[in-house]
Amino acid sequence: MKLKEAFERLRKNLQGFSEKPILTNSLVLIFITIIVITASLNFYLKDYDNFLREVLAEAHGMIFDIAIIGILIYWLNQRGETRQRIKTYKDEIDDFRLWESEEAAFRTAGNIKRLNRHKIYDLNLVNCYLAKANLNYVVLTSSNLNYANLMNTNLIDANLENARLNQTRFENCNLNRANFSESYANGANFNDANLIKSKFKNAFLIKANFRNAFLMEADLSGCYLTGADFTNANLYKADLRNTKGISIEQLLQVKTLYLAKFDDDIVEILEKEHPEYLGASLANEKLQAS
Repeated sequence: MKLKEAFERLRKNLQGFSEKPILTNSLVLIFITIIVITASLNFYLKDYDNFLREVLAEAHGMIFDIAIIGILIYWLNQRGETRQRIKTYKDEIDDFRLWESEEAAFRTAGNIKRLNRHKIYDLNLVNCYLAKANLNYVVLTSSNLNYANLMNTNLIDANLENARLNQTRFENCNLNRANFSESYANGANFNDANLIKSKFKNAFLIKANFRNAFLMEADLSGCYLTGADFTNANLYKADLRNTKGISIEQLLQVKTLYLAKFDDDIVEILEKEHPEYLGASLANEKLQAS
């Protein structure tokens, strides 16, 4: 019985040590130090110079290990943690996809910003709900936002260059100075959106809806505009040079073309058949020419 009780006490003591790692490590260090110093005592007393030389050589090796191997391992661990965080953010975007709620929009927008901080811009946001989110200054170059819902969202100075925006909803968005250059926004809905000084250079905007949109000083040069709806849109100082598929019928639906820029053939038709649409713009061009 006494032997059994002794083993039980020993087991409990060992278990207590395992639950206190600092104490355990300290005791192990003290125990090993006593053994090493005892075994090296003869060298301390009789051959101290050679012993010190060996110790210094080992110290230099330890410094090398810390400088090279330690830093390398730390860097690899940091890279691994960063990749894991990025994967977590992308997984959360997938989890909230197709969920139409304020929480889904808030969480998805937060993950987009976190991924931007890691310089990740090419994101899969197909069918994501981002209505009323704050996405000012985000970078989504080459991202896929097809069928995403961004109604009433703030995207001031956002960069969506070369993004896929087919059938994306931008109704009543604040998109001032946003960059849509070379994007694919066929069938996108920009109804009532603020697009002042936005850039659509060389974008595909076939059958896009710009009803009641504010496109003042917007750059639409080189865009594909077949079937685009500009009903009651404000195109003050907008640049529509070198556009493809634009028709006079589309331009006659706008709210104003004052100081807008067109190719010479379109200016000629408007000047001849609908001078009232050019208004002060035409008079200003003639004055500058003279």
